[in-house]
Amino acid sequence: MNLNIKDTFNKELPADSVLENTRRQVEKACFSFVTPKQTAKPEMIHVSPEMLENLGLSKDDAQSKAFLKTFTGNAVLPNTKPYAMCYGGHQFGNWAGQLGDGRAINLAEVEHGNNRWAIQLKGAGETPYSRTADGLAVLRSSIREYLCSEAMHHLGVPTTRALSLALTGDQVLRDVLYNGNPEYEKGAVVSRVAPSFLRFGNYEIFAARQDFKTLKTLIDYTIKYFFSHLGEPSKGTYLAFFSEVSERTLDMIINWQRVGFVHGVMNTDNMSILGLTIDYGPYGWLEGFDFGWTPNTTDRQHKRYRFGNQPNIGLWNLYKLANALYPLIEEAELLEAILDQYKADFETKSLAMMRSKLGLEVEEALDASLVQNLEDNLLLAETDMTIFFRKLSDFNIEKPSEALELIKDAFYVSTEITEEIQQKWETWFQRYADRLEQEQTTSEGRKKNMNRVNPKYVLRNYMAQLAIDDADKGNYKLIDELFQMLKKPYDEQPEYEKWFAKRPDWARHKVGCSMLSCSS
Repeated sequence: MNLNIKDTFNKELPADSVLENTRRQVEKACFSFVTPKQTAKPEMIHVSPEMLENLGLSKDDAQSKAFLKTFTGNAVLPNTKPYAMCYGGHQFGNWAGQLGDGRAINLAEVEHGNNRWAIQLKGAGETPYSRTADGLAVLRSSIREYLCSEAMHHLGVPTTRALSLALTGDQVLRDVLYNGNPEYEKGAVVSRVAPSFLRFGNYEIFAARQDFKTLKTLIDYTIKYFFSHLGEPSKGTYLAFFSEVSERTLDMIINWQRVGFVHGVMNTDNMSILGLTIDYGPYGWLEGFDFGWTPNTTDRQHKRYRFGNQPNIGLWNLYKLANALYPLIEEAELLEAILDQYKADFETKSLAMMRSKLGLEVEEALDASLVQNLEDNLLLAETDMTIFFRKLSDFNIEKPSEALELIKDAFYVSTEITEEIQQKWETWFQRYADRLEQEQTTSEGRKKNMNRVNPKYVLRNYMAQLAIDDADKGNYKLIDELFQMLKKPYDEQPEYEKWFAKRPDWARHKVGCSMLSCSS
């Protein structure tokens, strides 16, 4: 197994001077050296062929003992020094102080094919940032992260990636519902990969501690390796850096809204500086279209991270990043202008995204009203978002009166569709048909375009839970089936038609299928 190691983070940035792996406040350091925990009986469950190739590894490598040992924490790559990153964060709107990689350990950075990848193990043991936790992960959450990060990539959503999923052979104690009833679960490790795992919180921690020297060192490093096109460090470069982070963050969230993804825990320590979806905890896809839905049990009361609020939270988090960068810029108005641009861009980009979902290429003044009416209708009765938009691509402009029959499978309870609701839908479909008259594209062309942005298959929570239930019994076939299907989420794939279906009734209130906790 030959990886082209090119470590920079742990060579160019200040390290924690304390080498003992004890929980503590880590000052004036970007990371702490730490060795992954040895596991009892590691077993590789699944490996992503695409990520193998991205790292310059072969299928034979993936079958080797060296691969198994390295990506389950039982061996350290030659000439490398694993480490955990130091960062802080705002959690549910409140400053939480130092957080850091509590159960993630960075193995190394690899260069291959003009790309840089940081490789990380999630669930490989405690670090100085583990606080009261054990630094481990369970099979349940590891399957969810492994499948979702790869599914999101193929949906065209910026994301961290996953290389491998493995059992550790250890038992891990978890209280899945935080109700005082912990149980032992199978331990697991996911190897996840990204150009960088830097988060907003990496910068916030140094600003909060008024350690502006380390803050500048980290920002300069970030620009050097990930925003080098912005030029040498200066006040102007720092502003351009913040502007690009803001744009990437918004583009990521617009993509979330497009496919109906809800992150569930958009704390600033879970916000990638590269605009990648990071930290797949209590996420979920909308089943019924609902701006107020959150998959996170911890957020059930206030619903801070609900589907409809994700763009606002992105902006709130950017305000916190702006505050962290302010000591190097010292001109609030310039930072505020970038934040104001986010607000303006959200309006235009969100409307453009909805136009694409509706197959509209021409821009018309009343499109925002058309979209608003549609969203109002989608809220009248529980309506499956994924199925509705996918079926809408078959809309017949000459027969709008038949459209309700076309999308009937998207309704969860058909008896909810009263005459009044039916009338509102018929009115909207007629308006949609009139609007499509202004387009130049053929119906076949429109369908093709719509099916490029409206997925047929997404990783619904019940699907992941079925794979988890099977895996708990030692059967990993469903993990692979979902993995293969989700590589082509926009294709018809008739062999997987059974997955193009509403959430079944049994999953409506089942743990893991409707609401999830951060426990993993």
